[in-house]
Amino acid sequence: MSDLTAKVSKDPQGSIVVDGYEALKYNFHYTTPVFDVQHSKLADIYKRWGRVLIVMDTIVHPIYKAQIEKYFAHYNVEITWKIVNGGEMNKTMDTMLEIVDAMDSFGTVRTEPTLVIGGGLVTDVAGYACASYRRTSNFIRVPTTLIGLIDASVSIKVGINHKKLKNRLGAYHAPLHTFLDFSFLETLPVGQVRNGFAELVKIASVGDRAVYDLLVKHGKELVETGFGYKDGKDGVRAPGAEICHRGIETMLELESPNLHELGLDRVIAFGHTWSPTLELTPRIPLRHGHAITIDMAYSITLAHSRGILNDAQRDQWFTLVTSVGLSIDHDLFDDELIAVATEAIKKTRDGKQRFAIPDKEFGKCIFLNDVPIEELRSVLKVHKEFVKSRYGQGVGKEAYVDAGDLGANPEAYAKKNGNDKAVPSDDCCSAHSLKRNGINGNHTKAAAVSAGAVPVDGTGIVRNGVNGTLVH
Repeated sequence: MSDLTAKVSKDPQGSIVVDGYEALKYNFHYTTPVFDVQHSKLADIYKRWGRVLIVMDTIVHPIYKAQIEKYFAHYNVEITWKIVNGGEMNKTMDTMLEIVDAMDSFGTVRTEPTLVIGGGLVTDVAGYACASYRRTSNFIRVPTTLIGLIDASVSIKVGINHKKLKNRLGAYHAPLHTFLDFSFLETLPVGQVRNGFAELVKIASVGDRAVYDLLVKHGKELVETGFGYKDGKDGVRAPGAEICHRGIETMLELESPNLHELGLDRVIAFGHTWSPTLELTPRIPLRHGHAITIDMAYSITLAHSRGILNDAQRDQWFTLVTSVGLSIDHDLFDDELIAVATEAIKKTRDGKQRFAIPDKEFGKCIFLNDVPIEELRSVLKVHKEFVKSRYGQGVGKEAYVDAGDLGANPEAYAKKNGNDKAVPSDDCCSAHSLKRNGINGNHTKAAAVSAGAVPVDGTGIVRNGVNGTLVH
């Protein structure tokens, strides 16, 4: 919901000047379980219309269909379903237009909110459909993954991929309400809990020391038990709830003054400097959480090399992320990738590095803008030697995307993208068989383009254009 204020005047030269702003108001509700008939808050919103259009993906729908139908039937609200294919490969204009057509067939009234239930991909696509339909229409968001609950739900960004460019089309469009129900973690695979846990590490490391300390104390058990919702581990729920609630509130405090990303020194960019290129470089992409943890781990090594963090702080951080099975290095994270990714991300940061790292202690942030490529390369060498000496290898558990993440068979995806070599089947193995052919070769080139670089004049050489964009 927004309130509009504007003043129309003329300047001394007689030009008309419009001075206006749009004040946004949107709400977050902790409601667990949200589809319990004892909790009427969501249903109350739809009583006015007596109906609801629900957008879900093919993975989440069969798990919760019966529960949702029972809930809305109790309140005499008729459901119309729009089920879409999930996964990154379906984050497209075609899927968005499917949702637009469903809204049109449903006869969505301008202020009538579409209900979107699912992970960050479906809420992104459906949110963009709502931003586009009649130029803007309302929606309500119910995220079902850990990343969706503590990261994607906080943002007002919605969008789709275009021509293999991640989130290239989109809008800033706030939902009327976001309902946060952590009981969805009971059915979330552990690999996806781990994936989302990385975002909590990000927030805590540079934004909230109390959350960081709780992650250190409870991290492994939180991931293994789905924050206490699996296997009857009720004792973990209290610290898990505190971590998630504080994490969300910290994200909101950091991002709410900068919803349209006009300020480029963004604390939550920690872990998002080199990861956009790295994530898409392997023949089968890394999961987002693993890619950003590798980025964060390298950033921690950089901070340590400059004396900003001491040995104990570095070692504690690495113990935290490795104890839950997150990745800290990758064979493809090398000198060439560092160079390309750094130049690509600078285009999204107005020519500056703006490397976010913890500032002398966890929970605080500083930005570096003076790191030469020679230092980045020397720090990378130190990082790889440290990882090898302490941990043997850097790839964590379930580090690569699966059919649920992609919306397609990963091997079919890899072959379609020009490389049909076998992917390692062991989660903790090294990644030699994933090696791409040079920095201007297939996969790293494609990944760099997705992160903001553009190929020039058909030469196959990746350079960085001013139109490069990175949106997470």
